[in-house]
Amino acid sequence: MISVKFFASLRERVGMGESSVTPHPGLTARGVWSQVCPQAAFGEDILVAVNHEYVEPDHPIENGDEVAFFPPVTGG
Repeated sequence: MISVKFFASLRERVGMGESSVTPHPGLTARGVWSQVCPQAAFGEDILVAVNHEYVEPDHPIENGDEVAFFPPVTGG
């Protein structure tokens, strides 16, 4: 299984803080998003981390990975 987490405003946007998906060959971080919350479009400004390291949305996902989605970070 793949553990999926949503942080900050994304948690409210998708209506959940955590979920899980069953891996399949060719699955990417963007594909995880599509499986868990097909009703919400994946914004290009969303940050993705796999196993606590930031990655690109097309990063391959394997069984046992943790995928976390974060809203864009802004500074002031």
